[in-house]
Amino acid sequence: MTQKTFAFFPEAAFGPALNSVGIAQAVERMGHKAVFLSDPGFVDVYKGYGFEAHPVNLSEPMPAEQMAKFWEDFINGHIPNFRKAPIDQIDNYVKECWEAIVDSAKWAQKDLPGILAEVKPDVISVDNVILFPAIKQHGVPWVRIISCSENEIEDDAIPPHLSGMSEKDTEGHKAFRAKFNAMVKPLHDDFNAFLAENGEDPYPLGQFFEASPYLNLLLYPEQAKYNRSVPLDPAQFQYLEGCVRQDEPYEVPTFKKNNDGPLLYVSFGSLGAGDTDLLKRLITLIGTTRYRALVNVGDYEAEYSDIPDNVIIGSWFPQPSVIPQVDAVIHHGGNNSFTECLYFGKPAIIMSYVWDGHDNAMRVQETGHGFRSERYDWTDAELIEKIEACLTDPDIAARLKATSEHMQSQNGQEKAARLLVGLTEGA
Repeated sequence: MTQKTFAFFPEAAFGPALNSVGIAQAVERMGHKAVFLSDPGFVDVYKGYGFEAHPVNLSEPMPAEQMAKFWEDFINGHIPNFRKAPIDQIDNYVKECWEAIVDSAKWAQKDLPGILAEVKPDVISVDNVILFPAIKQHGVPWVRIISCSENEIEDDAIPPHLSGMSEKDTEGHKAFRAKFNAMVKPLHDDFNAFLAENGEDPYPLGQFFEASPYLNLLLYPEQAKYNRSVPLDPAQFQYLEGCVRQDEPYEVPTFKKNNDGPLLYVSFGSLGAGDTDLLKRLITLIGTTRYRALVNVGDYEAEYSDIPDNVIIGSWFPQPSVIPQVDAVIHHGGNNSFTECLYFGKPAIIMSYVWDGHDNAMRVQETGHGFRSERYDWTDAELIEKIEACLTDPDIAARLKATSEHMQSQNGQEKAARLLVGLTEGA
């Protein structure tokens, strides 16, 4: 067998990054080489998993610590907007994100041609929401990974990406699309000009990326798929049924109180941890219950004191090793958290705040795998009722068991690796 080189270029966020790590691990188990093209701030993440990583500037170059602080401050500055409905985040959080995303494509074009010439990949996989012309033009098969909600690939019959709307709210879908397109038009015109400069055709209004003609990989499992008017062609689109990475083992510590109580895991991701008021409210409530909880507080551990004896906080948890051991999860709707809960058959209560978390929150509820919750507008009694349903509802338990068995039988990492390697056959 001739060893091939597979390059992965995930978005600079832990969800896409760690999803690609899982696929890369499977590629290497097949005897091939996996390398990462990375935002400078994430290079050490990939090196920590043993991969070669090449920095690609996606913004004005700055030290990694300064870049991490930039995104932390960006998210924390938007905490007031997290109280708004998704459609009311379009002209603030969503707009500013798309400004940064378009800028990142322009910056990447400066570095990517040279790095790709050095790495000489046989296949390039990109997990992002925007086109990088150099990847499309490098002359080898390129793959789009959709680690966000499945509705990132649009269809008129399903809710628009980022909307968090029910499948049945067709009037809402129209209103969201109209507001989104009006907001992004100046940005979109600018991006189309950038595409033209780099020999690419313009995209229709609202579109910043395209499906790969070679292969597109979606994380969503069969049981959570949207009911599309035009089913995705399996020759071009493959569902990975989740893609859970291997991580270090985790042993649940002994709790000083309620050590036999149901175990919850609470995490809003590395960036969502900045919403300390919400996490403190949850910790205080859990302290009055029969439950135990592991709570991810990110880099804000010093801001917590008087932690109840049935709660243990940490700055980081190896989530794929933790979730199998808990009874229910409260999270922000990030796609890795969403699919990991389904993969391990754990009910979730999703308190989304941005991006596809809104879509995943509605999806977990509409498919009967857990509950969507308002992020702030809930009472203690309402949340306890949802937690109890997660722990005791037989229909939720049966649905999760079937979904988990299906996903684990599919082995998304190995499936993705086989499909990627298949693109090189005969090359």
